[in-house]
Amino acid sequence: MIATRLALLVFAAVLTSSAPAAQGPPRGPGGGPNQAERKLVDQFDKDNNGRLDTSERKAAREFLASSPGQGLGPGGGRMGGRGGRGGPGGPGGPAAGPAAAGPRIAPADVTASTAPLYDDNSLRTLFLTFESADWEAELIAFNNTDVEVPATLVVDGKTYTDVGTHFRGASSFMMVPVGYKKSLNLTMDFVNKDQSLRGYKTLNLNNANGDASLMRAVVYEHISRQYIPTPSANFARVVINGEYWGVFTNVAQFNKDFLRDHFTTGDGVRWKVPGSPNGRGGLEYLGDDVAAYKRLYEIKNKDNDTSWKALITLTKVLNTTPPDQLETAIAPLLNIDGTLKFLALENVLVNSDGYWTRASDYNIYLDPSGRFHIIPHDINEAMMAGGGGRGGGSVTLDPLVAVNAASKPLISKLLAVPSLRAKYLGYVQDISTKWLDWSVLGPVIEQHRALIAADVAKDTKKVTTTDAFTSSIDGLKAFVEGRRTHLDGIRR
Repeated sequence: MIATRLALLVFAAVLTSSAPAAQGPPRGPGGGPNQAERKLVDQFDKDNNGRLDTSERKAAREFLASSPGQGLGPGGGRMGGRGGRGGPGGPGGPAAGPAAAGPRIAPADVTASTAPLYDDNSLRTLFLTFESADWEAELIAFNNTDVEVPATLVVDGKTYTDVGTHFRGASSFMMVPVGYKKSLNLTMDFVNKDQSLRGYKTLNLNNANGDASLMRAVVYEHISRQYIPTPSANFARVVINGEYWGVFTNVAQFNKDFLRDHFTTGDGVRWKVPGSPNGRGGLEYLGDDVAAYKRLYEIKNKDNDTSWKALITLTKVLNTTPPDQLETAIAPLLNIDGTLKFLALENVLVNSDGYWTRASDYNIYLDPSGRFHIIPHDINEAMMAGGGGRGGGSVTLDPLVAVNAASKPLISKLLAVPSLRAKYLGYVQDISTKWLDWSVLGPVIEQHRALIAADVAKDTKKVTTTDAFTSSIDGLKAFVEGRRTHLDGIRR
């Protein structure tokens, strides 16, 4: 266990230190980096089929071009220039300039796989074909709107038609120039509601912006799934209109498929807490007005007052119950053990976009029995040896960071309970001892390197260099060893 002396010192600090007050009003869509999605389908859907065909999308694009400054894309001023963290022209990136054409690859050139979609040892190739050669400009134009651009997808020799496609992400979109790979979201059931890819209806193909190794989300998931339900992640090659666009991380969507895999049910209520520095999405109690919560939490199911009232009740109990009564009061409402593991994973693996720093970038699930679960999201900016990332974390991150932060009550309130703090510190030690060990983690990472290295070298669309890919993997080893040394020092 973590040293008793450290635990006593921390408990004293919890009891004697006053938590800083939350600053400023809640910032919802439009008040921070996460603007509300622009609705265009209803406006341009002339045949009322719920989607835009070629002529309808053309009209919508013309409208957007004449309405500058109202979203992400041409005229919005936020498309992303040449550079940025890890982008072309940025640290570790190639000189600014157009991306070279990728190799031509056809479905007949690859071997079909029979492995599960998220198998660690598989590197599938996904062939996307758009009807237009200017597909990239179209996806950019419709970024941050409700418009999906249809494409044909071929995987393992099977053809899937009318797959909805759009660019996804915030910084991973804005900081990557035209012609380099941006993150993609594929909706398999966009038109055919029964269509799925090996049982999954949504795919997230991420460019791993900020992670030249491409591995951090995959490695984090590998560790995290040993403790809590975590979206699966592996790698996929992507070919668009016959041109190779490189290796992407293939990360499972937090949807009913995820619930089926981890909770054996598709029922319950899901919320996403979008990334927003100082956004106050950390489950603070903001009163009983539902509107205050709707600005911060995106409900992914049918919106109803019952779901929101359950969330508000959770926040009220969490924030207003005295420490000596909290564990008993909140146990029926929250999976406490899973939440403590979630917090320990974020800390040990230093997720720089984590709850501990941003009080956002995570998911919430209310199961049919009425208990809430905290689910990881956006984990590609973890395990950075020299810090980096928006949270500024490093190998020396305090295991009890934010213990007095009122804006992060999952930490400050739960860890004010001595028994829960001791359990959390036990999980910190367990994760550190089992996984911050290069003899354990090194072979996992080497397996990933062997799987994708040759394809990364051929990738002309990547936002960094092949040398940066190699050095970033070396950085993973430096992180593992440095973080283990620091946490061992605290325990001593």
